[in-house]
Amino acid sequence: MLKTFKYRLYPSKKQITTLNQTLEECRKLYNHLLKERKNIWEKDKKSISCFEQCNTFKQLKTDKPNLKIVHSQVLQNVAIRIELAFQSFFRRVKSGEKPGYPRFKGKFRYDSFTYPQSGFKIIEDKSVVQLSQIGKIKIKLHRLIEGNIKTCTISKTATNKWHVTFGCEVEPKPLPQNTEEIGIDMGLESFAVLSNGEIIKNPRFFRRGEKILAKAQRKFSKQEKGSIKRNKVCKVVAHIHERIANKRLDFIHKNARNLVNRFGIIIIEDLSINNMKKDNFRCINKSIGDAAWRMFADLLSTKAEEAARKVIKINPAYTSQTCSQCGQRHKLKLSERVFECPYCHLSLNRDFNASLNILSLGMKRLASA
Repeated sequence: MLKTFKYRLYPSKKQITTLNQTLEECRKLYNHLLKERKNIWEKDKKSISCFEQCNTFKQLKTDKPNLKIVHSQVLQNVAIRIELAFQSFFRRVKSGEKPGYPRFKGKFRYDSFTYPQSGFKIIEDKSVVQLSQIGKIKIKLHRLIEGNIKTCTISKTATNKWHVTFGCEVEPKPLPQNTEEIGIDMGLESFAVLSNGEIIKNPRFFRRGEKILAKAQRKFSKQEKGSIKRNKVCKVVAHIHERIANKRLDFIHKNARNLVNRFGIIIIEDLSINNMKKDNFRCINKSIGDAAWRMFADLLSTKAEEAARKVIKINPAYTSQTCSQCGQRHKLKLSERVFECPYCHLSLNRDFNASLNILSLGMKRLASA
C-alpha cells in the first residue's frame, strides 16, 4: 500500500530563490501545455497525448533556456498533471456533472512540483534531502521513513513554508484481530455519534476563528493593490487559514486513529458532500465544509487499510427517519433533534437512532458479502 510522509524543509535564501524559479518554470510549462492542447483541439479537432507533449520538451528547452534549471522528470510530471486534469474533465462530462475545464495557473497558483522516480535522495544521518538542480536542503525528520520511496513532492504553503512529501510503498501493519463493530453517524451538532452512545463533539474550528479572520480580511480589503502593506496583511489572513486547517487535520487524525485502534468493523455513511452543498443546504454549507466529513472518511479508510480493519460505507438515505427498533419510517425536520416513533413509541436522540440504523445496514451488507 502507498503511504505518505510529510516533513518541513528549511532552505537557505539561495535555495528559496531556486525553488521559486522551479515552481515558476513548472507553472509556465503547465500553461503552455494546456494552451497547446486547447489550440490543437480548436483548430484540428484532435487530442494530443501526454507522450506526444513530452517529446516536444527537447525543442522547448532550446526555445526556452530557463527550463534547463528544472530536472527532466519534474517537467514530465507537469505533462502528467495536465493529462490527469483532462481525464477528470472528461469523466465529469461523461457522468453529467459540471465539467470544469482545466484552468490556466495564475501567478502564485502553482504550489508544488514532483520528482516521480529519481532526482532526489534523503540523507537521514545528516537530516538533509538532496534534490537535483537545487542541492541539499535541511529537513526536520520528526519520524522515520518506512518502505520504498517512490515519489518526492516539494510544496509551498501560502505562508511561504516549504514541505517535502515522500510517497512510499509500505507493508501493512495489522493490529490484533478485533471483531467489535461500530456505526457512526456524522453530523453538525456533534461531529459524530457512535452506535454505543459515545459522542464526539464538533470543535467548529472555522466558526471559532471566524471573527478574527473577518477582521483580518476587512483590513486586507482596505489596502491598496500592489502595496507592501497589502502583502503583509495577506500573509496574516493566510496564517489564520493555515492555523484553522492544521487544527482540523490534527483533530481528524486523532479521532480516526482512536476508532481504528478500538474497533474491527467501522460502518460510516457514504455522504455526497457536493450534493449536500446544493440549494437545499445553503444555510449550512459553511458548517458542512468546517466539519470536513470527506477528509475524515478518507483518513479513516487509509488508517483502517494499514491496520487490517474493515470500513464499510453505506447509503445514508432515511437512516435518520427510520426507527431503529421497529423499522417504520417517520419524517423529521432538520430542527427536530429527538426521534419519536409513532408506531412503537421509541424515543431516542435523532443522531443516535441514525447510528444504530447505520450499524444494522452495515452488518447486513457484511453478512451478504
